[in-house]
This record gives sequence, C-alpha cells and structure tokens, in this order.
Amino acid sequence: MQSLLDRKLLFITGKGGVGKTTMAATLGLLAAQEGRRTIVVEVGEQSRMAELFGAAPAPAGDETRLQERLSSISIDPNRALLEWLQALGGRVSGRLLASSGTFQYFAAAAPGAKELVSMVKIWQMTRAGRGRRSHDLVIVDAPATGHALGMLGSPQTFGAIARVGPIAGQTRHVEELLKDRARTAYVAVALATEMAVTEALELQAGLERQLDRELSAVIVNGLLPRRFSTAEMAQIAALEQNGVSREDARASGMSAGEGRTIAAAAARAARAVHERSRFQHNQLARLRRRSFEVLSAPFVWGEGIDLEAVQLLARQLARKL
Repeated sequence: MQSLLDRKLLFITGKGGVGKTTMAATLGLLAAQEGRRTIVVEVGEQSRMAELFGAAPAPAGDETRLQERLSSISIDPNRALLEWLQALGGRVSGRLLASSGTFQYFAAAAPGAKELVSMVKIWQMTRAGRGRRSHDLVIVDAPATGHALGMLGSPQTFGAIARVGPIAGQTRHVEELLKDRARTAYVAVALATEMAVTEALELQAGLERQLDRELSAVIVNGLLPRRFSTAEMAQIAALEQNGVSREDARASGMSAGEGRTIAAAAARAARAVHERSRFQHNQLARLRRRSFEVLSAPFVWGEGIDLEAVQLLARQLARKL
C-alpha cells in the first residue's frame, strides 16, 4: 500500500478541536525525518507551527523554517484573492484595489473565489517554479470539515463561472491534483467521540460526492489505553463495595473508615477511566467496520502540546505508517 507520506499533497481536516494542527505537525516532522522536503500550510492568519517549533514566524505568505527539511507557511485567503485580482488588473495598486467597492463586492459575490485562490497557491507549492524547487510533500492543516469541503469543492464551483483564461487552466490543474490518488491523500483527524467520528463519516461522504475520492486514513487522537481486564474490573468492583480490610488499613496507618473511603474513591476513578477507554475503543471499532485505515494516537498527558509531545507522537505513528 502506498504510504500517506508518498504523495505530493496531504490534506488534513476534521471536527474543530480534535488536534488537526498537532497531527499536521506530527506528520510533517515524520516526513522531514524520513528525508522529504516538507511544508505545512496553515490556512488563515495562523502561525501555530512556528510557535510550536519555537521559530520566529515569517510574514503571511512567506515560508518559516522550522527545522531541517521542514517549513511552514500561512495563507490568508483575503490577501491571496487580492494578489490574484491585482495580477489580473496589471498596474492597479493593491491598496487601491483593496479599498474599492468592486473588490469588496467581488469577494462577497464570487462563489468559491477565496477558497480557489488558496487552493491554487497550495497546488503551486507542489510544483517547481522559477528559482524554486517543488516540495516533496505539502501538508495542509485545513479548516474544520465544512469549510475544508468548501475549499475542495471550489474548483467545481468557480470553474462553472470561469471557463476560459488563466484561472480556468489553474482550476483544472487543481481539480486534477485533488482527484489524483497517486498524488493526493485525505486524512480525517477525530477524537474517539460520537460527534467527531460522525463528522469523519460525513467528510468521507463529502469527498465521494465532490471528488469521487475517499479518506486515505482516519487518525483517532487522544486514545486512552485499556488498562484493566474483565477479571481486574471485578476485583475493582468488589473493592468499591467492600473497601479494604481492617488489617490492610491499619498497616497503611489509617482507620478502617478512612481505608474504605480511599478505596472506594480509587475504585470509582479506575472504573471511570475504564468506561471512558471502552467507549473510545467502541468508536474506534465503528470506524473500522467502515473499512477505514485507522491510526491511533495516544493521549498525551501534560498541560498542553509542545514539541516534545509532537516528537513522541511522531515516533508512535512511525510504527503504524
């Protein structure tokens, strides 16, 4: 099977808050470590990659070097549309164009224009240009599912309007890239919750409808391990009901009442973790029943995700890709 990283474009999306940026950084780091010249594209005025890797963010539209063979770039759709219209307008200044009512009207009325010019910029990164090498892999840290599907559908939406000229040609190139299984892969990131998994299934349906494509993988993030067997859960239930013996409590320097209270609290905590893990793995099975390639990423304990956590996740995913 062709590896996720053996493509030119890796498009990552999913429900908001599931860890798309973390997974984009993880896969970018892994690709760079394997020798691929990789760039992670953030859509919108974002610089989370630079912050995560401790790099000074470059201005919007310029690449930020994160480490060897790995960089990031932020695409502002409004600025991308302005630059495109300015290129069409020849000598009209960007400031004049941006302040014109015509630009504001066009930006609001043209269906899919901002999304399309963003996709054109992404397509250009997969190609060599004047004095510029193409990247081995372009990873798109895309918006949440609905907006991401809007980006992916923009060639069809806008192509119905612009049928001739340079933009029509670019539209066809973008659509060909998005439909090409050898060059482009789609990855859903989900938590093991009912809503996030349902949104991954909706993303699959959207890809089939718009591009006749499918998800190449679903990464289930924040997965808890199964810590207790059925026999161990029976012992925990007995501990919650009966507490510890008077002798065990005395050996620990507690009264029998204190021992019962602490044992019951520990048993309840263990049962809660077990139930949460069981629910998560049920959601994992729900995805596997649909024949998805499912990759699990463990829950990372800590106050937040830092570079050390991303490196840990990269090592975990490297064993599964």
